[in-house]
Amino acid sequence: MTDFTSKTYTLKREIINFSNKISRHLSKPEKKFTADITYGMLASGSCLLTDVADQLHEPSKKINVVDRLSRHLEKGTPAAAEASYLRLLKKWVPSEPVIHIDDSDVVKPDGYHFESLGIVRDGSESTSTKSVYKKGCHVTEACVLTGSNHPVSIFSKIHSSAEKDYKSVNTITFQAMEQAKAVFGRATFAMDRGYDDNKMFLKLDELGQDYVIRLKSNRKLLYHNKWTMAAELRNRRKGKVKTNVIYRGKKHEAYLSHVKVQITASRKDIYLVLVYGITEHPMMLATNKEIRSKEDVVKVARIYFSRWKIEEYFRCKKQMFRLENFRIRKLSAINALNFYITLCMAFLAHISMKPETNALKVSIIQEADPIKEKVYFCYYRLAKGICGILSYAKEGVRLWFRTRRPAYRQLCLKLTV
Repeated sequence: MTDFTSKTYTLKREIINFSNKISRHLSKPEKKFTADITYGMLASGSCLLTDVADQLHEPSKKINVVDRLSRHLEKGTPAAAEASYLRLLKKWVPSEPVIHIDDSDVVKPDGYHFESLGIVRDGSESTSTKSVYKKGCHVTEACVLTGSNHPVSIFSKIHSSAEKDYKSVNTITFQAMEQAKAVFGRATFAMDRGYDDNKMFLKLDELGQDYVIRLKSNRKLLYHNKWTMAAELRNRRKGKVKTNVIYRGKKHEAYLSHVKVQITASRKDIYLVLVYGITEHPMMLATNKEIRSKEDVVKVARIYFSRWKIEEYFRCKKQMFRLENFRIRKLSAINALNFYITLCMAFLAHISMKPETNALKVSIIQEADPIKEKVYFCYYRLAKGICGILSYAKEGVRLWFRTRRPAYRQLCLKLTV
């Protein structure tokens, strides 16, 4: 028990220090709330406010704690906290950032009182031949890879087509691209076939960004002054460059080839990188990055294959913090809750960047009791280990924010004759 007391204290201190970096420009009540909600979700493994309140161990009634947390969430996401988070994130990212953009969904099939609840395609139940639609909201996420090759979110927004003055999903995607440019200046965007759209190519060219986008089979490309189907170019060639890549957490042997083409959107020279040997039909990747050697071709392919991490990021967010289990009704409050879940995910990235010999990281992984010794995506075991260690805590983090009051002097009575 003494051992776990020291581990709990060390982990609490790490969470408080991380939270204070985000809330340094906020008022004292907002600082306390940021620490409470971050600690509570990490300790409970849930975004449900009643579960968070249980882990805070406050003497107040549970309903009063939940009301206090709800009132703070209804204020929305603090702009100062978001700016501090992005500044902190910038220190973790290498000089050539890789950004993945993808869409997901939050399904609330039995919800009737949530604000602006629309109809979305349920990705967990839909298949390639059948689409299942339920009530819910869209989620647009942009993740950047850190120096330790782990994803952290730089843009996350829950939105719905039922909102007033709602324009389109593309508008939200463009906001993510613009925010990435504002933070990093120039980056490489890796996106799947759903973003094979002329509007996306034109927007990225307008922002002066690099990209690696997987093409659909019906895409036409200009090759030797003749419009040719991309699938036809794929069938003409064979992979000449052999390399090993990691796709969906497993190692694969791939064969690569490339050809210079033009796309219908901007008529600028780009490269079509073809990847053979992994999927049934060879992958077709469009990139405006310069290719001068075999190493450049391999680099482009590996940039795209690293995008499976954003899919794991979504899955971890939903499983480890039960994103779809919230009870908050207002959309602005839901987005505020999503921001604090993003902070919890960023804390997992913060722990993952520590060296393997770090005592805190070692104790977290031991508590998680993983089956595999080494994995490519460690957020699950870190979240489980943190939840296990904090389960021994008998107090929350409120005592770390004691109010400092001035020392009052002893009253003296002066006798007069």
